[in-house]
Amino acid sequence: MKKIIITGASGFIGSFLVEKALKLGFQTWAGVRKSSSREYLQDSNILFIELNFGNKEKLVEQLKEFKDLFGHIDYIIHNAGITKCLDPKDFDRINYQNTVNFVEALQEADCVPSKFLLMSSLSSFGVGDEINYTPIKLTDTPHPNTAYGISKLKAEQYLQNTTGFPYMILLPTGVYGPREKDYFLMLKTVKSGLDVGAGFKPQHLTFIYVKDLVDAAFLALESPLSNRSYFVADGDVHTDKEYTALVKKVLGKKHVLSIKIPLWILKLVSIVAESIARITKKPSTLNRDKYKIMKQRNWVCDIEPLRQDLRFTPQYNLERGLTESVNWYKENGWL
Repeated sequence: MKKIIITGASGFIGSFLVEKALKLGFQTWAGVRKSSSREYLQDSNILFIELNFGNKEKLVEQLKEFKDLFGHIDYIIHNAGITKCLDPKDFDRINYQNTVNFVEALQEADCVPSKFLLMSSLSSFGVGDEINYTPIKLTDTPHPNTAYGISKLKAEQYLQNTTGFPYMILLPTGVYGPREKDYFLMLKTVKSGLDVGAGFKPQHLTFIYVKDLVDAAFLALESPLSNRSYFVADGDVHTDKEYTALVKKVLGKKHVLSIKIPLWILKLVSIVAESIARITKKPSTLNRDKYKIMKQRNWVCDIEPLRQDLRFTPQYNLERGLTESVNWYKENGWL
């Protein structure tokens, strides 16, 4: 039985990765912190491991002990990371430096897996403030404009410059699905009768349903290819207006008041929300980094390499994915 370690296993994407690994018959190790919720990690076949990414020496000891007890690690999906924080420096520390610590510890402990998959983000490449129908390609030059995106790009570049280490990198666009909380807030707002948009210029949006992203991850792991990067999306492009119309359709909401917030007001609100978050010591969903993401107009990326190299075929278009998500939110009392 092949062994897999999935870090960030308690999170939205991580819990789906664990479910897929179990379904495929892997001996599945869920990397979680003691303080992490295990609400979606209830399967009795899940094995748990806590890895100290902030202390490389300790991490080396943990990995050596794991190898002595359980043998070779076949696959690792490094999904742990943060998308919001109180101090922007934490993006670099957790998304970048912890990745460096992990990779170096695996090498020093003689625990290099057969394949190491880094779950990154389209934000690491940067997307445009202007409308542009031309998909971003991996051959383009990255221009991340957020602390989050920069931290992800640094982790990617570190891997790409590490010799003798078999990796794959996935850069998904907006990931949605059951258990997800950010897109859920938009669904909840529309359900209440409001459609709040950022700016007056149309956005071109791309999405990937969480189950399709998970499928792409395991295609990458089990492919004979390595040391490659791929954008992940469902291949469709939607304007923000089209997205809202689809949300209304899935929710069965006919009458919604649409409000467009000027970007300068949104920026001001983001600064205020960030200041309040520092006082309350609770990271805010809206902050200056998130504002930069919200004001971007073009999220179109090229997934042809993913289709051709890994034979990736998304099973969910946006309407099907939203319908399944909304049904889950309703069944679980979120909506």
